[in-house]
Amino acid sequence: MEYAKYLIAPLICALIGWLTNYLAVKMLFHPRRPVSILGWKLQGVFPKRQKELALNLGLLVEKELISHQDIQQVINNPGFRNGFKEILDEYFQEFLSRKTHSLHPVLGMLLNNSVLSALKSLMSREMEKHLPEIMEKIADQLEQSLDFKEVVQKKVEQFSMEKLERILFTIMKKEFRYIEIMGAVLGFAIGIFQSFFIFMI
Repeated sequence: MEYAKYLIAPLICALIGWLTNYLAVKMLFHPRRPVSILGWKLQGVFPKRQKELALNLGLLVEKELISHQDIQQVINNPGFRNGFKEILDEYFQEFLSRKTHSLHPVLGMLLNNSVLSALKSLMSREMEKHLPEIMEKIADQLEQSLDFKEVVQKKVEQFSMEKLERILFTIMKKEFRYIEIMGAVLGFAIGIFQSFFIFMI
């Protein structure tokens, strides 16, 4: 029991360390609205800087994660182009096989199997010839129409703090818990040092 008093400081420091880090994590999101305490306004980091966070995330996504160059690479990928060509071929075959008969009865009579096959082959060759140009125009249109930074920025700005907190805690639950535990561990270590210092005195 004589040495029990030396355990008090480590335990108290561990509790303080854990509580301090726990509150620090919570104060990332709370209070959501500014609270005035003795003339000093207190607000959570994310609620206070949501627009700045949205802007920075938008810039990060555009510069480091997804860019128009990435879209160009996907569109220029041979596999993607072949898949796109197959879709167009299927559409034109459907059009030639069914739609032409419904456009005009005489036209349907003239377009027998051999003529349809020749048309399909001709359209397929033409499509293959002009496909790079078509894909290039699609890529240019996407680049002009799609702004990754703006899309991400608007999405994050529109997030409610409840949703943003839920997302971040889902992603970083272990990291936040680690911060709390490390507060307790460091506090305990500091308490041991204090007890040892007192004991030596």
